[in-house]
Parts: sequence; C-alpha cells; structure tokens
Amino acid sequence: MKKIEAYPNIETAMRTLDNGGRFYNLLAKANNKVITQAELGKVAGLFNDKQKMMLYLELAIRNLSPGMKSILLSKLTPELLQNYEKYRPQYLLPSAAEQNGVLGNNVILKGIPKLTDAKTELSGFVMVPIMAGKTMTMVMIPIMDKYEVYELRDEHNGEQFFIAHAKGEQKLPEQHLTIAGLIKELKPNKKGDQPSKKFLEAIYYLEG
Repeated sequence: MKKIEAYPNIETAMRTLDNGGRFYNLLAKANNKVITQAELGKVAGLFNDKQKMMLYLELAIRNLSPGMKSILLSKLTPELLQNYEKYRPQYLLPSAAEQNGVLGNNVILKGIPKLTDAKTELSGFVMVPIMAGKTMTMVMIPIMDKYEVYELRDEHNGEQFFIAHAKGEQKLPEQHLTIAGLIKELKPNKKGDQPSKKFLEAIYYLEG
C-alpha cells in the first residue's frame, strides 16, 4: 500500500498531473492542459491498471473544492474521464462495507486500523493468480499467507471491517486514515463452517 498526499490546490494538482508521462510516452506532452492516462499512471506508480489509477486520483483531489475538482476533471482526456466515472469509488463506513460494498469495486473507508492476527476469524482463503508456464491459473491460499490484516472500526458504533495489504510492505500507523482499495471476498475455510465475507484490499492511503 502506498501513502499519498492530497493536492492542496488545483495549481499543484495540474503541475503534478500534467507531467508528460514517462520518457517513452511520446504522445503525452507536459504542461499542455490535458491529463492523459500515461501522466496519471506515472504519478500513481502504475502502468495499465485503470481501476487503481482512479483510486489514486480520487484520493489525491479530495481537498479540492467542488468547483476546482470539476475544472481538473475537465482536463482529463475523454477516455480517462470515462474511466473515472466507471471506477469512481464508493465512500462507505466500515460498518456498511460488508453489506454495501460491491465485490471488485473501488471503495474508500475511514478509521483507525489495528493490526490483527485473528486467525480464528480469518481462516479463509483468497484467490491469487499463478503463472504455470505460459498459462495463468487461479489458486486459493490462506489470507494470512498473502496479507497483513487490520481491523478498521466504525467510530460511531464500534463495528469492524477487515482491510488487508500485501506482506512485506510498511505497516499502517494506528491513527486516523483514509484508505482506498478494492472489495474482495474471503472464501470459507476447507471445512466449510464459515460463510464467505468481504474485505478491502488496500492500495492507497492518506492521513486524516
């Protein structure tokens, strides 16, 4: 998961996003008042994952006023704006994420994460892609083998929702965070004595 900083104003946002892309993006031009996918991908640390790019963009422009946000979005290429509308994240409370979070969709949650090793609660499996020669197959592995798992509690009623990010990454600070990611499903354990449940695969976060 990557920590990002929200742009304080539209001038900073445009200066950062209208960057010309990487050196091999010959069609992207810096400072031409048009923001392309290549330019957004550069600052988001991505190449072709349009869905995750929209997570980055939504968090990065959260501090802009509605008017300034509209102006910035008008600078996106038509294709990029279409992707923004397609992948625009849901804003949910942790207590509402299990019921209202849509599998595969972008979601933004707020709260204080607490690292957990609650293996009894999280004894399910996640699907991960594995390359076998030239063929990609999906296999199930225990969630604790792939992710660091956190509880994110609703400040209003104390209900929790699980978030996770890849092992080996820097641990999340135990403070108020805004966390953006994808809703995924935790499969039941092999005995089948637990129902499937949802969790947030966290991609980006910012403080506050």
